[in-house]
Amino acid sequence: MHGSARTGGDAARLSEVKFLTVAEVAQVMRVSKMTVYRLVHSGELPAVRVGRSFRVPEQAVQEYLRDAYVADGM
Repeated sequence: MHGSARTGGDAARLSEVKFLTVAEVAQVMRVSKMTVYRLVHSGELPAVRVGRSFRVPEQAVQEYLRDAYVADGM
């Protein structure tokens, strides 16, 4: 019964999440992979560790860019 609270809706939402590699995030953001690693390690960009690599939710990248743009635009 482990994890019984996470059923149904949570599983459906997780299957819809698109994850990007660090290289893909770097390409989208036009920065180096090292910059992406720094953002992940600092907690500024949420990521999931898969084995020895990271995967970043695409939505997190979009939110980070939107928030950075708004912050600098003020």
